[in-house]
Amino acid sequence: MPSSPIVADLRSDTLTKPTPGMREAMAAAEVGDDVYGEDPTVNALEQHVADLLGHEAGLFTPTGSLANMLGVRLLVEPGQELICDTLAHVVRAELGGHGALGGITTRTVPSPRGRMDAEALLATAAPDAGPYLVSTTAIAVENTHNFGGGTVQPVEQLRRLREGATALGIAVHLDGARLWNAHVATGVPLAEYGALSDTVSVCLSKGLGAPVGSVLVSSAERIARARILRKRYGAGMRQVGILAAAGRYALDHQLTRLAEDHAHARSIAEAVAEVLPSAVDPDDVETNIVVLDLTASGRSGADVAAAAREHGVLVSALGPWMVRAVTHLDLDDEAAAGAARVLAKVLSS
Repeated sequence: MPSSPIVADLRSDTLTKPTPGMREAMAAAEVGDDVYGEDPTVNALEQHVADLLGHEAGLFTPTGSLANMLGVRLLVEPGQELICDTLAHVVRAELGGHGALGGITTRTVPSPRGRMDAEALLATAAPDAGPYLVSTTAIAVENTHNFGGGTVQPVEQLRRLREGATALGIAVHLDGARLWNAHVATGVPLAEYGALSDTVSVCLSKGLGAPVGSVLVSSAERIARARILRKRYGAGMRQVGILAAAGRYALDHQLTRLAEDHAHARSIAEAVAEVLPSAVDPDDVETNIVVLDLTASGRSGADVAAAAREHGVLVSALGPWMVRAVTHLDLDDEAAAGAARVLAKVLSS
């Protein structure tokens, strides 16, 4: 335990607590049995998110990993191939679920800071590879990119990927767990992002602050199939409107405020850059994630995380020389400033 009271918990934006207004919405939610398709609150949320992203239908899932697994599985059959980048969440942080449960193989291409290169992804794809090689049927893109440091994918690259994938006859899945942050940071309409992918997953329990849940959107035909797969994977739910109400409240009340998280992340990066410029370039911090490269400092991620914890600031050590800090709804201006001071002090000592 830290020797000082907790100043800021920056391990993830999944740590937020429901606000009083969100709790009221959950308590008042009209519910039914979702397996029977009779929960009006979850039905409304699914359609609302689909409309926001310009797709026909949506499916509520308990986790973003499941939403990604379903989205990819709709596009890639067992024994076929998904292309993505080497740092992608779908291949680094979903416990091999796509291979273990979906029978899907993957190939990856490098992506510095998670920034996608449409031409590199397209050049790697091998559609209709014949009877001896694995055929590519989809490419996955992550926006914003978690391990890249909250990187926003340039919309021009997304358009080029869509154009090239269509020409090759392959599909695109968008892991949009933090797509809301990309939208707020750039002003690119959600529907424009949605139009560039065949399946899109978005998370409600990260920056938006809902306690649980993601939504997968696609065509009505694909979502009907995904509903069957969700049940097969053991994730059929009953009176889930209580959770869906939290997601709808988050979308209605806590979307635009993501800009505050971005400002807090930038302030933390600036404080660190003043004492250890090699750790982070504040101009690289586009959204709510700050990744610190400690290679030049000679200090391990675990050492820095432990030292910060002693001063009441919790961060994640993601590798031998890497630390991640994520800002969120429960971090106000005072806490963000305190976290910036602590990290600067730790890294200057």
